[in-house]
Amino acid sequence: MHEMSITTNLVELLNEHLQGCPGARITRVNLKVGRLTAVEPDALTFCFQVLTEGTPMEGAELQIELVSVRARCLQCQSCFEVEGFYFQCPRCSGKELETIAGDELDLVSLEIEEDEKDKG
Repeated sequence: MHEMSITTNLVELLNEHLQGCPGARITRVNLKVGRLTAVEPDALTFCFQVLTEGTPMEGAELQIELVSVRARCLQCQSCFEVEGFYFQCPRCSGKELETIAGDELDLVSLEIEEDEKDKG
């Protein structure tokens, strides 16, 4: 389950964002996850809940946008969505393709709530 190591890295990154913001907590995390990463959103969410327990991220909403696989044919330059891991151009049947979307694992944004006592 590589979701645990991915989530561990994510939590470390989020902790870095909280440095210098005492009392602040993260309330929402938005990710883009490509289907080629083989990341299971439910497993990622579970790992996030476990790893953030007792931290300023506990209870934060984890929003995961799944990104479809898109490719460009290197023969005819056609761009298309890959259906069911069938990597062949629907226009010319070419198999020399460049992946243009679907392998990302990006932290898009996060929402931080500041502690009212520290707003001064």
